[in-house]
Amino acid sequence: MSMQLAGFVIETVEMHTGGEPVRIVCNLIEHIQGADILAKRRFMHEQLDAVRHLLMFEPRGHADMYGAVLVAPTLPGADLAVLFMHNQGYSTMCGHAVIALARFAVDSGRVQAQAPLTRVGIECPCGLVSAYVEVVDGKAGKVHFDSVPAFAFALELPVSVAGMGEVVVDIAYGGAFYAITTAAQLAVSLDGRLRDVVDAASALSAAVRQTIQVHHPAAADLGFLYGSIVTDGRETAADGCSRNICVFADAEVDRSPTGSGVTARMALRHAKGLVQTGESCQFESLTGARFSALVKQPVPLPGQQAVCVQVTGMAHYCGKASWSLEEGDQIGRGFLLR
Repeated sequence: MSMQLAGFVIETVEMHTGGEPVRIVCNLIEHIQGADILAKRRFMHEQLDAVRHLLMFEPRGHADMYGAVLVAPTLPGADLAVLFMHNQGYSTMCGHAVIALARFAVDSGRVQAQAPLTRVGIECPCGLVSAYVEVVDGKAGKVHFDSVPAFAFALELPVSVAGMGEVVVDIAYGGAFYAITTAAQLAVSLDGRLRDVVDAASALSAAVRQTIQVHHPAAADLGFLYGSIVTDGRETAADGCSRNICVFADAEVDRSPTGSGVTARMALRHAKGLVQTGESCQFESLTGARFSALVKQPVPLPGQQAVCVQVTGMAHYCGKASWSLEEGDQIGRGFLLR
């Protein structure tokens, strides 16, 4: 790697959105090279993956830890740029992290607060995301963001899942690709044992990857299935708040309703004619956290009927930390036990 990890102190701000952690890495900007955000993502993976192991894995993290590494922005309109990381690698988009990062940008003075709404441009691997922070009496509060172009990729796709037989799923993109189905289809309950839901969702993701190759018209790096979303079957605004569990990466469970997942679900609902433009819907996670979302408008994307989705949520601070690795501490480089 291009930097000596032992002895280097990594500074982070610790936040959560709906219970889902956001470990913001603040002082690696000059160490991450690349002409654009996807090049920086590749550089991080190839040259600095030891940092991901250090911060996401035990003893400093855990199997469900999530991080956001600040890098130098390259797009016009971007106030900051970020790489997302987790137990398996690097995400292309993360809505819960965007919500936290937008509030962090205003509170840290990286973007000057302006009441009643402050725009924060966040360059993500999937593209530029505009977030808007509510500012009341100089304090940052709720955040909403406008998604990158989101679309339904495959509707009612039959998939043969090991141990379950045929399961019908939809696939949609909301900054990342998700397979979406109901708990009933997988013969599990969102109120039952979480391990059963995780195992079923992981088996579904594996089966979908063997059945169909997802692809994005803008960049080959975006063309992979990130995970599966298991829902309670509620799919219209009239149905009320819909609960879901998102299982992504290596069986990682999102504690929030999942910003990119909610975006994908709204694009899917709109493609099926279940929600209209401007119609607000509510989504809830296992922690009880809620995101609201609406389809703002159609947006151009070659070969797809894409929409922009607005997602609203709230992030909170947990603290700040300084992380380091002692010389000779091989176990401290990171491990996972489950």
